[in-house]
Amino acid sequence: MEISQEKIKYKRISKRKKSLSSPNKKNQNNLIEFIFPLHWKIWPYEAKILVMLIGIWSILGIFILGSSSWWVASKEMGNWAYFLKKQIIWTIPGLGLFYYVLNTNIRSLLKFSRVIFYILFFLIFLTNINGITVNGSSRWLELGIFRLQPSELIKPFLILEASNLFAHWNLINNDKKLITIISFGLLILLILKQPNLSTASLTGILFWVMGLCGGVKISSLCSFASFGFITGCISILNNEYQKLRVTSFINPWKDQQESGFQLVQSLLAIGSGGLFGQGFGLSIQKLQYLPFMYTDFIFAIFAEEFGLFGCTLFLGFLAVFSYVSLRIALKCRNNYTKLVAIGSGVLLTGQSIMHVAVATGSMPTTGLPLPFISYGGNSLIASFFIAGMLLRCSLESTGFIGMISTRKALN
Repeated sequence: MEISQEKIKYKRISKRKKSLSSPNKKNQNNLIEFIFPLHWKIWPYEAKILVMLIGIWSILGIFILGSSSWWVASKEMGNWAYFLKKQIIWTIPGLGLFYYVLNTNIRSLLKFSRVIFYILFFLIFLTNINGITVNGSSRWLELGIFRLQPSELIKPFLILEASNLFAHWNLINNDKKLITIISFGLLILLILKQPNLSTASLTGILFWVMGLCGGVKISSLCSFASFGFITGCISILNNEYQKLRVTSFINPWKDQQESGFQLVQSLLAIGSGGLFGQGFGLSIQKLQYLPFMYTDFIFAIFAEEFGLFGCTLFLGFLAVFSYVSLRIALKCRNNYTKLVAIGSGVLLTGQSIMHVAVATGSMPTTGLPLPFISYGGNSLIASFFIAGMLLRCSLESTGFIGMISTRKALN
């Protein structure tokens, strides 16, 4: 009944526009309809807010990255805009992918996601054999002129594959459940082997939340969480690199010049920001005092330049983004899009919160980029893909596009 009323309203709007619009307006309307899969006037208000939030987040990221990276770029690369230019170049395919996802049914994404998931799964396996090791972790592969980080690129397909599994958990046969869960478990172990504890933890949290929303029993989820916690502890005990990061997190001031150096410098940057910050572009810690100031610790530079006031605004921004994501999930008309929306919101906000927690010393130091802000083409492309899926879920909640007529094609 609700869908039919919306369709009648949409037809009335279309007839009114056809009768009143001039030839120029008709051309503009055709252009808008060509760019977007649904006319702007009938977009849900959540979708309109979301597209503005994504735009603000990505534009803000360009400015913050430019400020945090210009000094090290000028000293090490001889060009103050080196990292900024590369990030802008990566933004172009990111926006192209965002546009493609926005104009593709979630049903279609779910159908071909499995193939790409297992290709990236294999590439993550290769990183443990022949990957490029940077700062004790083998997370990258060189393919010609490109350097890929499969553990970042696989994130959108983690959401899609988890949605395929949990959307109708009680109707899926046990063999498929077992195979998929084993695949997820092996993936987390391979990421831990790199070692990349932060991404492995984020992946486990994502699966856990999506499983909870998909109707998996609490007892089973608690068992998986306990197993994951024990596995993480074993990984920390067996990797001196991770063990040092955990001990330095507990008391970074004990070894300020070695294991605790990153966290101490990050805390100094945040503390020196004060209430309103040093001002845009006026950070001191980015003058090569704070390592990875434009990737893993970019929030510390942001905090130094914009202070407590800016940090509060950013955390408020994340709260609004998560609320809008939840509203989109609640309005979805089927379990698949509902879980895709939940997974997209959890991954973008969860990764952002974990990044902030690392920079503020609330969790052990680990390499996790801040979506849309930290330097890195792989992370940027994955973030645009996920944001596109979330926006597409909102548009499909209207019932005008992307209706999934049958579940059998996905099982």
